[in-house]
Amino acid sequence: MSKTRKLPKAELHVHLEGTVSPALATKLAARNGMKLPDGIFKADGNYNWNNFPEFLKSYDTASSTIATAQDFSDVTYEYLASIAREGAIYAELTLGPDVVAMFGMGYREYLDAVTDGVDRARQEFGIEARFIICMIRHMGPEKALELMHTVDKFPHPLVVGVGLAGNEAMHHPKDFAPAFRIAHEKLNLGCTAHAGEVSGPQSVWDAINHLPVTRIGHGVRSIEDPELVKTLAERDITLEVCPGSNIALSVYPDFASHPLRKLYDAGVVGSINSDDPPFFWTDLAKEYDTAHEKFGFTESELVAVTRRAVETSFADAGLKADLQRKIDEAIAA
Repeated sequence: MSKTRKLPKAELHVHLEGTVSPALATKLAARNGMKLPDGIFKADGNYNWNNFPEFLKSYDTASSTIATAQDFSDVTYEYLASIAREGAIYAELTLGPDVVAMFGMGYREYLDAVTDGVDRARQEFGIEARFIICMIRHMGPEKALELMHTVDKFPHPLVVGVGLAGNEAMHHPKDFAPAFRIAHEKLNLGCTAHAGEVSGPQSVWDAINHLPVTRIGHGVRSIEDPELVKTLAERDITLEVCPGSNIALSVYPDFASHPLRKLYDAGVVGSINSDDPPFFWTDLAKEYDTAHEKFGFTESELVAVTRRAVETSFADAGLKADLQRKIDEAIAA
C-alpha cells in the first residue's frame, strides 16, 4: 500500500493511451479478437522493454488494443478509478485525436467515449477530470492547425487546454504559434507544451518565448540554466514533472541525479505526475511516495504540491474552489 495513500493528489500530465495496464491490454485484445505478440510482458506481468524503440513498440501495441468507444470509456474509467483509490481528486487527461483518427475514430466519438468513462468514475469515486487536446509535433504545424480548427468547430465542456508533444527534434515551437493562437486567443484554453526532457534548456526557452504556455510538460532540464529557472519562477510558468518517467527513459540515471527537489525549492514545480504509468512501472501514488522517500518531501509539502497542481490546472475557477475544499476535507479527515 502507498505510504501517501491518505494524501489528496492531482495529476496534470498523463497520456490517456499510456495508462493501459497489461491486464487491461490483455482484456481489450481478447475483446477485439487480437493476439498480443510474444514477449510484450515480463514474467512478473509488467510491460517488457529495454530501450526507447522497444518502449515505443510496447506503447503502440497496447494502444492498438483500444478499438471501440466502449474501449476508450473503459480505459478512462479504469485509470481514474485506480488513482481515485489512492487519493486523487483531479486529473487532466492528455488526448491525441490525430493518433486515434489513424485507427478510424472521429474527434466527437472519441471525446464522447472518454467523457463516458469520466462520468462513470465521477459517479462512483467523486474524482473530476478534464481534457488537454494534444498536437503531435512530428505530424507538423499544418496538422496541428487543422486539429485546432476541429476543436473550435466542436466545443466540448471537458476540453480545458491544449498541448504539444512528440519528437522535440522536429519543427520549432514558433511553427505551432498559429495553432496555439486559436486555442489561447479565440477559445480561451490553457496551454502547455512538452520541452526540456530529451532536449535541453533551449527547448524550454523556445516554448515559453514563442507559445502562450503557462506550464511546461517535463521541463526538468531547465535546471541546467539558472537564468531559465529564474525566468520560469518570475513568469509563474510551472513544470509538470514526471520523475519515474525520467528515470525509465534515462533522462537521468537515478533519483539522486534528478532535479525535482531543486526545482520545487526554486518555485517552478506545479505537479508530480506519472506520464505513461504502466510503461514506466509506476503510478501516481508511487510518484508521491518517491517524492517523499527519495526527495525528502514532507506530507505538508506534498499537500502543497497538490494545491499548486489545482491552482495551475486549466479547470475553471468554480471547480478549482471545489477541489481546494476537497483537499481541506481530506486533511481534516
